[in-house]
Amino acid sequence: MSYWDCGEFISCAYKLEGGHAPGFPTLMMLQRLFALFAGPATFTGQPSASDIGHIGAATCINMLTSVMSAFTILFLFWTISYFAKKMIAPGSAEPDKNKVIVIIGAALVGALAYTFSDTFWFSAVEAIPFGTSPFFTAFTFWCILKWERVADNKYADRWLLLIALMIGLAVGVHLLILLVIPPIGMIYYFRRYPQASWTGGVVAFFASIAVLAFIMFGIIRYIPKFASYFDILFTNSFGAPFDVGAVTFLVVLVAGLVTLLVIAKRKSLYVLHICTLCTIFIIIGYSTYFSAIIRARAGVPINMTNPGNPNSFLDYVAREQFGEQPILYGQDYNSPVTGYKQTGDLYNQTKRNGKDYYEIVGKKIVPEYDPSSLRFFPRIYEGGEAQHASFYRSYLGLGKEENPTASDNLKYFWGYQMNWMWWRYFMWNYVGRQNDMEGQGDPKSGNWMSGIKIIDKMHGLGDTDMMGDGYKNNEARNELFFLPFILGLLGLVYQFNRNKKDGIVTLVLFFFTGAAIGIYLNMPPLQPRERDYAFAGCTYAFAIWIGLGVLMAIDLLQMAVKGKTGAIAAIVLCLAAVPTLMAVKEWGDHDRSKKTLPRATAYNVLMSCAPNAVLFTYGDNDTYPLWYLQEVEGIRRDIRIINTSLLSIDWYVDQLNYRINDADALPMIWKKEDYVGDRLNYIRYYNNPQLAQDKYLSLEEVCKFITDPANKLPTGNGESESYLPGKKFFVPTLSKEELVKNGLVKATDTSRIYTDMKFTFPKDLAYKSDLAILNIVAAVAKQGWKRPLYFDGGLPPGNYAGIMNFMKMEGLVYHLLPYSYYDSVKITRGEMGTIDIDKTYDLFMNTYMWGGADRKDVYFDEKNRLMFNLYRINASNTANGLITEGKKEEAEKLLDKVTQEITEHSYFYDYTAYFIATAYYHVGTKEAMEKGHAIAMKVAKNAEDDLKWIETLSDDEKQNMANGQSGGEVMQDIRILGSLGRELGMTPDTATASQLTSKAQTYYMKYQSNFSTGGFQQ
Repeated sequence: MSYWDCGEFISCAYKLEGGHAPGFPTLMMLQRLFALFAGPATFTGQPSASDIGHIGAATCINMLTSVMSAFTILFLFWTISYFAKKMIAPGSAEPDKNKVIVIIGAALVGALAYTFSDTFWFSAVEAIPFGTSPFFTAFTFWCILKWERVADNKYADRWLLLIALMIGLAVGVHLLILLVIPPIGMIYYFRRYPQASWTGGVVAFFASIAVLAFIMFGIIRYIPKFASYFDILFTNSFGAPFDVGAVTFLVVLVAGLVTLLVIAKRKSLYVLHICTLCTIFIIIGYSTYFSAIIRARAGVPINMTNPGNPNSFLDYVAREQFGEQPILYGQDYNSPVTGYKQTGDLYNQTKRNGKDYYEIVGKKIVPEYDPSSLRFFPRIYEGGEAQHASFYRSYLGLGKEENPTASDNLKYFWGYQMNWMWWRYFMWNYVGRQNDMEGQGDPKSGNWMSGIKIIDKMHGLGDTDMMGDGYKNNEARNELFFLPFILGLLGLVYQFNRNKKDGIVTLVLFFFTGAAIGIYLNMPPLQPRERDYAFAGCTYAFAIWIGLGVLMAIDLLQMAVKGKTGAIAAIVLCLAAVPTLMAVKEWGDHDRSKKTLPRATAYNVLMSCAPNAVLFTYGDNDTYPLWYLQEVEGIRRDIRIINTSLLSIDWYVDQLNYRINDADALPMIWKKEDYVGDRLNYIRYYNNPQLAQDKYLSLEEVCKFITDPANKLPTGNGESESYLPGKKFFVPTLSKEELVKNGLVKATDTSRIYTDMKFTFPKDLAYKSDLAILNIVAAVAKQGWKRPLYFDGGLPPGNYAGIMNFMKMEGLVYHLLPYSYYDSVKITRGEMGTIDIDKTYDLFMNTYMWGGADRKDVYFDEKNRLMFNLYRINASNTANGLITEGKKEEAEKLLDKVTQEITEHSYFYDYTAYFIATAYYHVGTKEAMEKGHAIAMKVAKNAEDDLKWIETLSDDEKQNMANGQSGGEVMQDIRILGSLGRELGMTPDTATASQLTSKAQTYYMKYQSNFSTGGFQQ
């Protein structure tokens, strides 16, 4: 079970639950079908390193992806062989034996090249749509080629109906299937009109786009939209029960299509007839979405968006929670907002006078911008993150008050969206990849790299062999020397020279599954992960050209070696130079057979929590593996997991009121009418002297205050809004005796704690997610702190609502307790309270699993390695706490445990290992100091190697690496050297300490003019 969405998909497929919008019902049902082969869950005990519980379901669901990916390769093989045959053996005659060898050889090289391409291979072994979606693309494209071959035969257009059905079904996997429609349209045009013209080709091209738009909006969006409209109309205006209006619309839709079909048949309107049939078959495929509605009404534990009624279902398929981006016309990131426009209403199903009723609970609004600031083809828009604006200014070299121009938009479009977010991904697959570090345009992370030094240096990467260990020896450093790319270019030229129409078709497929996606998605910067999976279609199209490139390679080689021998030699040479090279280079970072870190970390987090706990998490990687353990393996189902990333949405807050698995409903101060719709989406802080006057307010009373209509303030548009009357709060706590009785504090520690729980909310604007957390804290406090509250260690600092000082670190999580210490071992990561040293030590030594990190034959990519950060830092903090208590032997054992379980191979020694090294120094024994010194020297070498590599960059790149508020990469490396020098200065090894300090000083003086901070000593 991998990170990102895999835990969610496996969980939802295993019990047919509700995945995130826009839903994947076809995929879920296929995955569920495969999961049946796993049998019922049998896990009952605590898993060990060798027995990781009931993995059958995950294995089977992953196997679906691999089986579908295998069929993708099969249909690619047949597609290449079809194109190859048309060029070297045109007509209906079967090719001779020698030509068969050539055709098979070309198809084999192209299909295997895609098999071992970086993006496709990564997705082909895990439970996400991007392993199954390419199958539908490959199959439908192959179907249109089958149609092309028999288009003049009777009943040939049955292939078109099959394509329509597959498109409808594939919508329930991913919308990427729609991008195959334009090349299908071009094949249809070229086959039906042999004397094709440029004018006709352009018309066919835009007609194909119109078909795509009709499916995307007319079917996928507007069928649910009209069903929702009818249901609201029938319920509110005619007094009908829920669903009657939606069912009526569907009956009318079916009747209309049948009528149209009958008319077309009677009047022999063949085009209308086939178009109507295709529409019907698309809708039949699309009907898999009924499963999302059915399962939502079953009240399943994972029920994203709760699409159980026509209105919420519309929001589900329209991806309302993700917002929309401008495409052809719109605003820049700094366009002034002049007001807000209502685009619809938010509804809640309720009862009025004993009858079903849709109550309006808010407005759907979008901002309106100053018309003079709107432009054609906007690219640098505000994507919902505050840091986007600063990135745009930095990337484009704009001052804070400087307005972007059309050329700035185009610069970002070509430089970032096309080059960095598309072409770079493409080059990863067929030229080579620098490493798996996520980058934002810097020369250090995530670039394409060929392995040809002179080209890579011209590309701005410097001498990559001088980089630190984690970069130089990164398993994802896959150098392909341009060989697959060159073979693909040969195939492109060959196809256009021999069959220009097919060349145009492949080019259209390449464009729509590549650059066109970049244009449509209009991606803002600073994505949470690399998005190469979105462009897997264009690498598929290029693989066709790689296969056809073998034909040109044969022609070239046969100039020297004639006949069959030359053909076979060329095929063998191409097989060795492209797919074999790709497989050898990329095997290491694509082999995940022994890696179980996502499951292990999820297990560790759950086992860190007390019974019946509430656990606040953040984002996908912290949440979805926990869902998997609970839903599939049945581990710690007593814990209620709350994803704070979803707490700003009313349907998610509402689900907290219900019991899930073995976890009770959450206590709440709010009622449903308080938060439903757009209510309390956000509120501002306004100082109310009559209430606050700088005193601490009861958090429970504040939660009630903000929901009382009598306490709203008037706004400038004639409406009113809730507000936060203060930012200093208190909650009721327990006496010291009660704390001891409930096991929340040791009796020996009662003299060191104070039980006044007072805190300050840190922001002037509180969002619904902030308010929900405060609401739950107030309700738990009101009930006597009977429900343990935990926060996952991966939460960003702003997600703790000001209560950090009352946290106690317990392994990988933070336990919110109704007291704080006068003095204790503070956590080095900000102001995050204290450490439960005994419990954390026990968890690390006796409970935690390591997911294969103790091995030397498992590779962990960057997102996996990020999880190791918490292990190293929390272990070093705990070790320092043990040292303070005089338990140096236990501290050394803990550090030994972490370094043995997370090997240098699994995670190279970067700044996180610095904390382990310094903790060893603090133990003070000779053996411990030697261990710390060995790690420290490797950390120092990696930092120094990094600085030496920066010296090989161009002056502009050097400056970029040393720029930024914190001095960038250069300052980080200098700080590591300087800090290690200071630590070693307290040991007998003063000579090494002096060397490190001197190196830090030298590099600092060299780059001083680039830094905006005061000095590396900080």
